[in-house]
Amino acid sequence: MTVIIAFAANILVATAKTVAAVVTGSASMLAEAAHSWADAGNEVFLLIAERSSARAPDAGHPLGYGRDAYVWSLFAAVGLFTAGAVVSVQHGITELIDPEPASDFLVAYLVLAVAAVLEGISFTQSVVQVRRGARRFNRQALDYALNGSNPTLRAVLAEDAAALAGLALAFVGILLHQVTGLAVYDALGSLAIGVLLGAVAFILINRNRRFLVGEVPTPAVRAAVGRALAEHPEIERVTYLHLEFVGPARLFVVAAVDLTGDRREDDVARQLRTLEHAIEENELVQKVVLTLSVSDEPSIGFIATS
Repeated sequence: MTVIIAFAANILVATAKTVAAVVTGSASMLAEAAHSWADAGNEVFLLIAERSSARAPDAGHPLGYGRDAYVWSLFAAVGLFTAGAVVSVQHGITELIDPEPASDFLVAYLVLAVAAVLEGISFTQSVVQVRRGARRFNRQALDYALNGSNPTLRAVLAEDAAALAGLALAFVGILLHQVTGLAVYDALGSLAIGVLLGAVAFILINRNRRFLVGEVPTPAVRAAVGRALAEHPEIERVTYLHLEFVGPARLFVVAAVDLTGDRREDDVARQLRTLEHAIEENELVQKVVLTLSVSDEPSIGFIATS
């Protein structure tokens, strides 16, 4: 729902900004139009990310398709850089070299005001969802947004925040252009918007890259999973634990455990499989692989840290 709201808002805002850019001739407004069209296109990638990553595991993908969320979100971040940042910087440089005066400033201000309202609605929806997720996993909202495993939510929040900041930059650039009569301020506004989008795109690209190559959960998550295993009535101790995100809020768990009692080999194998299936009932766990500990392996202590 958050992605759909952001997509609808960006289409309306992009159309209005494009018309205003043509009418006013403002470099900052043109940069904002490119920004909004880039955001609208990126929402399509994010919608694909949500749908594709939700597919159930199959024979070819036993861990599911969760990492598709990071692939498509990476495409969206690259799109934000190329269609938003590069275009804005290029146009700003062109305007610095050959500045053109703008006109009909009132049109620009009205469009910026309407855009601020629409982007504000989308941003508020994103913040609400971030806070809901942060409460669910007992994390700080900002940490959950930046370092959480949900790439589409992170992308929408970052793009909405950048959109509001871009509107402020465009307003300042256009206002200074109107007050001083110097188009250089409008061009500088376009450059500032491009730099802003480039920074946001770099952060999103880096976060998706890290999850694609195997991001490990935070120590707090590791401690929580380890304690849950160690406190299971059929597990005496845990000597090895590997956790890896294979999708938004989906973990691949590999652990070496020492089972209670002294059973036959076949009984132990069946017990391990039963434990795996029981742990996989947790909605946050995609797949579990349990092996037996060697007697001289030390137990792992699990201490909750942030």
